[in-house]
Order: sequence, then structure tokens, then C-alpha cells
Amino acid sequence: MLYSEKVMDHFKNPRNVGVIENADGVGEVGNVKCGDIMKIYLKIENETIVDVKFETFGCGSAIASSSMATEMIKGKKVSEALELTNKAVVEALDGLPPAKVHCSVLAEEAIKKALQDYYDKNGIEYDKSLFPSCHDCEHCQH
Repeated sequence: MLYSEKVMDHFKNPRNVGVIENADGVGEVGNVKCGDIMKIYLKIENETIVDVKFETFGCGSAIASSSMATEMIKGKKVSEALELTNKAVVEALDGLPPAKVHCSVLAEEAIKKALQDYYDKNGIEYDKSLFPSCHDCEHCQH
């Protein structure tokens, strides 16, 4: 399998790894079939993501996708982060092998779950259609 230099860089030197204590939003998604589990932590001030961290248990593509996705939303408004797509993550990584595209989907879903958690914790109304419904409910943290 051939990986781009950007995928290898984000795998070997992942950005934003770790935990945010008392995070404003936490999203965890996992897929037991592929073994990838991602947890995203958000610190939000004035509707802006001021910090983001992740913990990912999975393959190199899952780690690279998490790293790139967190870089893409850091410093952005919550509304902008909601627009992040797995396609944008794949493009930013200069592509992923077809068998690994699901890793970028997990990154998008983990971010959306963390944003949904933020809305729920703060009693903020939101359009539920903006958020993916769970594809493997045994591993979602509702």
C-alpha cells in the first residue's frame, strides 16, 4: 500500500495528540470490524475551537486522519468545523488508499460527535440532520 508523504508525516509526527481535561465537547467513534477507535476533545470559547486533542487506537491512516482533521478545525468557528468532510481530510492528506478512506470518515464523525456533545452540554439548539447517525452503536458513546 502506498501512502503519501503527508500521511506518513502525520502518522510519524501526529499533531494534537492527548486529552483535554474538562473538555467542552468529547466525541468517540469506533468500528470494531476495522479496530479503529477515535476520541476527539474540544475546547471552545466564543464559538471558536481554541484547542483540540485526539486519542486514536488504530492504523496509520486512522492516526493520520485524526491528526489532519484536528489541524483543519483548530482555530475555526464551530459552524466551520461542522462543515469538515472526510473528503476534505483525504484531499489534505494527498489521498488515502481506497481501503483506508473509512478512517477519514471516522475522523469526521468523531469531530461531529464532539460538537454535538458541546451543543448538548450547553443546551444549544441544533439541526440533528447535520450529525451522522451511528453506524456501529456498540461502540458509540451516547
